[in-house]
Amino acid sequence: MWLAKIYITLKPVVNDPQGLAIRGGLHTLGFQGVQSVRAGKYIEIRLEAEDRRAAGTAVQQMCTKLLANPVIEDFRFELES
Repeated sequence: MWLAKIYITLKPVVNDPQGLAIRGGLHTLGFQGVQSVRAGKYIEIRLEAEDRRAAGTAVQQMCTKLLANPVIEDFRFELES
């Protein structure tokens, strides 16, 4: 059994309206030192695979086919056994 921890973020060139709204909210709360915020997604998936390589291949495919939009998002993941 493997645990995949997946981090999905917008590419740097993509505008992030959610991040801007969060920054505005933080400024309203008095956190004036916040210069920028980028929002993203965090997903955990437990999966069965023969070994780390097979698990990594499966997670890579999940991300490219469904979980992340490769046009506007980057992703990375960690595997734990």
